[in-house]
Amino acid sequence: MARVYVSIGSNIGREQNIRAGVAGLQQRFGELILSSVYESEAVGFDGDSFYNLVAGFDTMLSPQQVAAELRAIEEEHGRVRNGPRFSSRTLDIDLLLYDDLILHEGKLEIPRDEITKNAFVLWPLAEIAPQLRHPQLGVSYDALWEDFDKPSQPLWPVAFAF
Repeated sequence: MARVYVSIGSNIGREQNIRAGVAGLQQRFGELILSSVYESEAVGFDGDSFYNLVAGFDTMLSPQQVAAELRAIEEEHGRVRNGPRFSSRTLDIDLLLYDDLILHEGKLEIPRDEITKNAFVLWPLAEIAPQLRHPQLGVSYDALWEDFDKPSQPLWPVAFAF
């Protein structure tokens, strides 16, 4: 079994779509470890604020199969892929980590580069896997979050019940 971590985000119908994304993950993968939900301004474009969180789960599926399941969940909830890369979205679920695998295969990048670049990914990951180490950097997510330039990307937890 592999331990997998994914990021979940939405800025269109965000409460409904975050709940739907988590439910889709539970249906496909079972029990989830969930971080708190965080709100952040859109990064890379002008748009409504996002809700974001990170989920962890165990699976027997390959990374490619997990990525296909994540895309299917997104599409079930109205995800449109023909727009700009940085744009509003109903649901965005990205595969961040698959055990300590390092993989660069087309668009599938593990560990995902955004882990160390975006507060909305790193803080929730550090919350649920603080001592886990980045497979390439060898540094814990807690330490990476401690050193992150927090004022550069404001982020705040929100009360959110599943």
